[in-house]
Amino acid sequence: MEFPPLIGLLAFIQNLFAGNSVYLHHVFSHLASLLIIIYAAKITIELGGKKAAVILVLLAIIIAPGFGRSQQLFQPVVFSQLFWLLGFYQLMRFVKYLDKKSLWYLTLFAVLGISVKYDAVFFLFGLSSLLLFKETRQALIQHRFWQNILVAIIVVLPNLIWQYSNDYPVLQMFSRLYEKHLDQLSRIETLVNLLISVNPLMTLLIIIPAFIYFFKRANQKNLPLTVSILLSAVFLSLSNGKAYYFYPIILTILPFGALFWEQMVFSKKRWLRYPVAFLLVAGIILIPFGMPVYSFDKYLDRVYKYEEKEIEGGKYAVRYDEYYTKEKWEKTMQLLKTVCDSLPEKEKEHTLIWGKHYGQAGAVNLIGKDYHLPKAFSYHGSFYTWTPNGEMPNTVIALSYRVGDFFNPYFGEVILLREIYNPYADTEEELYQRIYLCKKPRQNFTEMKELFRHRIFE
Repeated sequence: MEFPPLIGLLAFIQNLFAGNSVYLHHVFSHLASLLIIIYAAKITIELGGKKAAVILVLLAIIIAPGFGRSQQLFQPVVFSQLFWLLGFYQLMRFVKYLDKKSLWYLTLFAVLGISVKYDAVFFLFGLSSLLLFKETRQALIQHRFWQNILVAIIVVLPNLIWQYSNDYPVLQMFSRLYEKHLDQLSRIETLVNLLISVNPLMTLLIIIPAFIYFFKRANQKNLPLTVSILLSAVFLSLSNGKAYYFYPIILTILPFGALFWEQMVFSKKRWLRYPVAFLLVAGIILIPFGMPVYSFDKYLDRVYKYEEKEIEGGKYAVRYDEYYTKEKWEKTMQLLKTVCDSLPEKEKEHTLIWGKHYGQAGAVNLIGKDYHLPKAFSYHGSFYTWTPNGEMPNTVIALSYRVGDFFNPYFGEVILLREIYNPYADTEEELYQRIYLCKKPRQNFTEMKELFRHRIFE
């Protein structure tokens, strides 16, 4: 509900294959990450870069743990990076050639960007740089750019109507996000996290030189691109976005850092190509600190000791649940099955599972069928739109993290049956999952939906 429709369409296509293959559910993410690498190189070449500049850009992407992890997961993040980069490529071509074709391609990728993640508004804000320069402004007027704006509005209008008719779930999500996370972030902390997550060596060798290149070599042709990047970055910073929100902007900066070395340094001292490339390659040693690439035991032995975190009641505080998620969910499904099997046959026939978090409901519906578990419902996130209608069954099995007496107002009887300990959780809340047996519902599903109408992101 909180995302535009394109990620849902891609998920729908994946689900047509009716399989739980990890490979299958990462195909689109991997294709997007390959295209990101290709177009980062194409942007570099279009800006005048040659072999050395292309190599530096690609090395910078490969050694960045933040890119590596965000481009592996099937989430809108990788597609946001892709369409931002494709849009920037067409922006660069329009600035260079002032042609109508590039303008329409720019419109296409801007629309695709806003159709996959709303952070594309920061890219769109950056496009206002075209109006600040006489040459690009005249080209926009000549090509009747209001037609492009009209087409873009028509394409995104159905999603806007859907948001309106569903009480703007995206605004509810942002409100909750600012309340729980973003308002607590300091911009300095975000900047530090960003520069570390993309690899400190990349920051020193590519990003900082990119800004030197902007101000040393900025000419009339490249100024709209420079201003576009800066406008997007400033707007995003004012919105207090998380570190990974800036990844698409970093991708557009990299070619300029590579051009700094190729045009301003290597042209005078060619031998410096080798130590600079070697230093970037050395950045590979930092990858395990930013994404899960080791076996779990190897990670705990070699990496965890440098990022140890105390969680009261926990054994380790592992940042990436990819390391332990299989074990966690197998244990959860087995205990849910034990609870289901303990019910009388007549009761079991109508029993449903209430997943407090959408991830819990999703896990039950994805892998619970292998354990012959009943379907799960949830009022959290998009699951809100898929909740059943009619009367609630007399018995509901509830699965949650530690949430106090959350289920008590909705049932006459709530019994805690199981606690599932996770020694690797990096938050106290997720140290335990709890399984409750809930009976004597006090409302039907229709009334439940109304009760949670404005609580879907709690």
